[in-house]
Amino acid sequence: MNKRLIYIMLTVMGIVYIIQACNRSPTNQVAEEKIPDSISYNFHVRPILSDKCFICHGPDANKREASLRLDIAEEAYKALKDNPSAHALVPFKPGASEVFRRITSADSAVMMPPKSSNLKLTSREISILEKWIKQGAKYENHWAFTSPKTPSIPKISNKSWIRNEIDYFVLDRLEQKGIEPNKEADKERLLKRASLDITGLPPSLEMMDKFLADNSANAYEKIVDQLISSPAYGERMALHWLDVARFADSHGYQDDNYRSQWPWRDWVIYAFNKNMPYDQFITWQLAGDLLPNGTKEQLLATGFNRNHKITEEGGVIDEEYRVEYVTDRTNTFGKALLAVTLECAHCHDHKYDPVSQKEYYQVFAFFNNVKEVGIESVVGGPETYAKKPLMEITNEDVKSILQFVNKQDTNKLIVSVMGEDTVVRKSYILNRGVYDNHGEEVQAGTPKSVLSFDNKYPKNRLGLSKWLFDKQNPLTARVFVNQVWQEFFGRGIVKTIGDFGMQGELPSHPELLDWLAVDFMKHNWNIKRLVKQIVSSATYRQSAVISPEKMQTDPENILLARAPRYRVPAEIVRDVVLSSSGLLVSKIGGPSVKPYQPAGLWEGATSGRGQLAKYVQDHGEHLYRRGIYSFIKRTVPPPIMGIFDASNRDLCEVQRSKTNTPLQALAMMNDPSVLEASRVLADSLLREKSSTQAMITKAFRLIVCRKPKEKEVQVLTAYYTDQLKAFKKGTDADEVLKVGEYPASGKVNKVAHAAMMGVITAIYNLEETITKS
Repeated sequence: MNKRLIYIMLTVMGIVYIIQACNRSPTNQVAEEKIPDSISYNFHVRPILSDKCFICHGPDANKREASLRLDIAEEAYKALKDNPSAHALVPFKPGASEVFRRITSADSAVMMPPKSSNLKLTSREISILEKWIKQGAKYENHWAFTSPKTPSIPKISNKSWIRNEIDYFVLDRLEQKGIEPNKEADKERLLKRASLDITGLPPSLEMMDKFLADNSANAYEKIVDQLISSPAYGERMALHWLDVARFADSHGYQDDNYRSQWPWRDWVIYAFNKNMPYDQFITWQLAGDLLPNGTKEQLLATGFNRNHKITEEGGVIDEEYRVEYVTDRTNTFGKALLAVTLECAHCHDHKYDPVSQKEYYQVFAFFNNVKEVGIESVVGGPETYAKKPLMEITNEDVKSILQFVNKQDTNKLIVSVMGEDTVVRKSYILNRGVYDNHGEEVQAGTPKSVLSFDNKYPKNRLGLSKWLFDKQNPLTARVFVNQVWQEFFGRGIVKTIGDFGMQGELPSHPELLDWLAVDFMKHNWNIKRLVKQIVSSATYRQSAVISPEKMQTDPENILLARAPRYRVPAEIVRDVVLSSSGLLVSKIGGPSVKPYQPAGLWEGATSGRGQLAKYVQDHGEHLYRRGIYSFIKRTVPPPIMGIFDASNRDLCEVQRSKTNTPLQALAMMNDPSVLEASRVLADSLLREKSSTQAMITKAFRLIVCRKPKEKEVQVLTAYYTDQLKAFKKGTDADEVLKVGEYPASGKVNKVAHAAMMGVITAIYNLEETITKS
């Protein structure tokens, strides 16, 4: 890197720091919450026992001490094995309860948890357990395994704040805590938030101007309808589902060859855009091949089950890897659709949730009858693009039933899908999870703790889907509603998106979760309606301003007294840059593309065999496609995406990390896509021949999506002046401007062009640019 580029980088950092300095907030610790009037086993007691007691007195028989279980009422109430005159719990009598005596004892010989465990109960936790015993020490069924019922709408004081039912539940908790919600965000920030959340793209200048000028009572509702009806909505909604479905463009493992699974991605985008009901969306993916008079579209949807990694390595044991594929499908089903950690019962009974190893392999049996093998074909040939069972998509298909598939050539196109064998393959408990260590034979079934598998359903994947959408299933609607909520608020009502079990987090607003789940089912699993419901609420429309008081009482914003503020997903970081600069090619679907990437990454990380041995960068419009279309090679995923916490798609992922690292800042300063976008936008603005302030204001609005403050314009204008002086003194403008392949107009002064490019790069590097606020 030459000295000039280092100087530019440091200067950009300084400009960014000045503009962002006023946005910093103090941090404080949360005040301890008071003891509730009524103690709930599920919401107050069980989390304490799970963290501090179940390791020795829980479900795991191998680690259980003194033959005492505290996770089952009958076991906790009965006489102790070593002291028949004593009981662990005596309802209404803390003093007679051995549990309370030991957790309050200072005698190291009897105190619990023992010192050797390095666990200790807080005074608040001890008070909760004491009050629970005084109130009868009542146990409850796990909340997530009880079918949701429509709760009563809470009575609240500040009815003027309410916009829909969501707000009643949120405001009820806030009023209990004596906290007032934030006022509604200003129109510019609200529009940016809604546009990024619903379409993954910043609003256009025309949309901003139209919304700011619309003073009608339903102005926001109209803009929400416009955003939801945009084709970009399907791409934004699909982004999360691709993580869930572990979609990628390569098979994984050492050779990691190419797979042509992208038509399934086109279908997912299409399904979201046409607002396919969730029950149908999932049924087609689980069992489209088993539907009566099934179509090619329904068969294509089953690619969901075949997105897992597939080996092509010589010398592997065929059956071992076939079992691995079935295991992946089983685990994905549990995590994605039930939010139950089924995989914990792969080798033994679940340690915490009521799921036995036998029940795990009963679910496994649903996915064990696919006509597939563990190892197929050789590396490098076109036959490796998809693995049997598969379907071919012809040009005739694209003209008729599969019009949504963006197939632009006449080459053979094949996709891995599901195909049920005519003879039912036997399924067994696999002792210790070993593929060839068969135990008891099992039939297809489901965990009884969730919902018994009724004999009215066929014992295949179609029957499993019917079970999933049985109105008595306690998990399906709750889990999806929670995933959608996460996409708009940054965290779910249940924070542990993939674990509604005993070790998962409790819902922050349990009544709201149940109300949304039941309402979702009542309205025929309508996803667009759910999205509109969420973004129309006063809860969503709040300002993201954080007062010192709210930072102290609720730093994680669990109570939702303000709008969330966090960085957009990795793919949308790219989309913001391309869209605001005018580079974005908005074509929907098609094969994945290979944008700019540092040289040598693929070559140094895999076997060197096959079609993906070397990274061959694309050119032309392929360089400017949305982030959702970036090529994902599992062993070497796109580095810029990884820096911003994207999934490498090895396994089902329902929740991405949210990190804030120096690498992210370096990426925004040095990524060729960002620098190219800065160059192209600068070229466009200079050709308009407006004033410096007007150019900077327009760039700021395009990128940050609001009008800049006077001070911000002054800082950026001064930086532009400094840049002009530097380039006029002889700094090589050509060197700065040569980044990227998009052709320059050749109609603007190079010095002015390089200077304005630097200003725009600084704006792209503002935290606010890629942050929901």
